[in-house]
Amino acid sequence: MQFFDNPKPSDWDKILMRPTASLRSLEPQVQAIFEEVQTKGDQALIDYTQQFDQVSLTSVEISQERLTELAQKIDPELATAIDQAAKNIEIFHAAQKTSKVSVETQTGVHCWQEKRPIEKVGLYIPGGTAPLFSTLLMLAIPAKIAGCSKIVLCTPPKEDGTIPTEVAYIALKQGVDQVFSLGGVQAIGALTFGTETVPQVDKIFGPGNQYVTVAKQLATQYKVAIDMPAGPSEVLVMADRSADPSFVAADLLSQAEHGIDSQVILVSTDQEFIEATQQQLELQLLDLPRKSIAEKALANSKAIYFDSDEAAIACINAYGPEHYILAVANEDLYLDQLAHAGSVFIGNYTPESAGDYASGTNHTLPTNGYVRQYSGVHLDSFLKAITFQKISAQGLQDLGPVIEKMAAAEGLEAHKNAVSIRLQKLNAQA
Repeated sequence: MQFFDNPKPSDWDKILMRPTASLRSLEPQVQAIFEEVQTKGDQALIDYTQQFDQVSLTSVEISQERLTELAQKIDPELATAIDQAAKNIEIFHAAQKTSKVSVETQTGVHCWQEKRPIEKVGLYIPGGTAPLFSTLLMLAIPAKIAGCSKIVLCTPPKEDGTIPTEVAYIALKQGVDQVFSLGGVQAIGALTFGTETVPQVDKIFGPGNQYVTVAKQLATQYKVAIDMPAGPSEVLVMADRSADPSFVAADLLSQAEHGIDSQVILVSTDQEFIEATQQQLELQLLDLPRKSIAEKALANSKAIYFDSDEAAIACINAYGPEHYILAVANEDLYLDQLAHAGSVFIGNYTPESAGDYASGTNHTLPTNGYVRQYSGVHLDSFLKAITFQKISAQGLQDLGPVIEKMAAAEGLEAHKNAVSIRLQKLNAQA
């Protein structure tokens, strides 16, 4: 890890820069794939799957029969673990349901808000070096609770053209309507435009690499919404001498093994703790199956020492971590002053892995500093709020003059007349 001793605020942006390519530089490639998918449909999907995944397909859709066959091959103990995680995720997201908001803003003016599900949603589950079947739990469960009428899944194919048994098991159990062995930009393009086989959706969910992130952002130009710009994963651990260096090192490595472009940051007010954690990193790294990936991610990692809590808090807020692990004696100080984070893990016994899999919170979170504007996926991500109003005759007579004056001041005479003509009729009936 690169070590920094009390860096100045003017240097924080450079130190904390994410190890990602310029998204603008990827746009031409993504746009070209989108155009091919839009014009050639399924054939473009098959061609790109051959080109990028080296998998030959005649169809990208996984039938319900094939899905069932794959799901039945899952390890029973893993299925039990998945079911327990699913239960916790369902409990947490079901608790996010809200009642209709109804109020009379003034006599005779009744306003209310109700939520309706987004009809068609597309779920993207990354494959690559570590297929994230847990992400399907995080997306399919709230989509089902919200009542989305069409849930479509895209995930990169295995060498035999199928999908992981765990993904098939979850898709079947959580009621996913259609499943496609389809990944990358071409999958986002298919969900954006629709093809002969893949339905067009209203909103796309799920993380991915930098190309997928650009593709999702491009999809918004074609009237398709997205959950957030979710790119390479990141973690920031704030720890002091009350933390356990072996725990913190394990947390840092759990993020580093995601991919070579993952970012790992340790902030501490204790230099000896940083040194002890670095020693633990070296020891634990030796036994990791994904050692080479973690090593490359750690090459971009930072260890930052501050001699005051105030400076540490300011730096953390300047960064805005996707995952924020807090292992300090004075938790309240850091939590009270927290401004930006995707998901927070508090205390020595709350590893990020808990939120990644089974505690119940959602692990689909904004990265690259987008925590300043976006929330992680939650139940309302699959809903839209619709407002309603009903005004009585008396209510319009009381409120009408206010509307008339404001519309006239803006020079919108037709707006004013929509009220005036009603008031004239009411006055004539009086």
